[in-house]
Amino acid sequence: MGKAQKYVLLGDATYPLQDWILKPYQEDENLTQRQLQFNYRLRRAHSVIENAFLRLKARWQILLKCDDCSLELLPTLVLACCILHNVCEAHDNPFNEEWLEGTEPTELPKPCQPAPAAMEDNGAEQVRELMCQYFESCGEG
Repeated sequence: MGKAQKYVLLGDATYPLQDWILKPYQEDENLTQRQLQFNYRLRRAHSVIENAFLRLKARWQILLKCDDCSLELLPTLVLACCILHNVCEAHDNPFNEEWLEGTEPTELPKPCQPAPAAMEDNGAEQVRELMCQYFESCGEG
């Protein structure tokens, strides 16, 4: 994109736009085709992430009942499951679809109201615009 970027987290419309939180453009009739495409790609990326976490929880169901371990152990347990999961995925270890029966996609808690405009980072719009341009240059997909 011609400008080095930091990593960003994906958020929905209720989160404030920050240079590290990428959120969609507000849906209304004034959105350009490029902005609609950006929102579409953000939704697709979000669904890929949700699917990855669902597979992680299905493969390592100890993550569904982490209240069984101490708070000090929890970060290590989650990290170990993530590493093992990535090793299994990288080596095409079969994923048993029956594991999904014990896991339901869970809605993570989100703010109920959109973040106040005062929380928005003015410089973050430039980051979103650069990402929007990048998505446009990648073509359909």
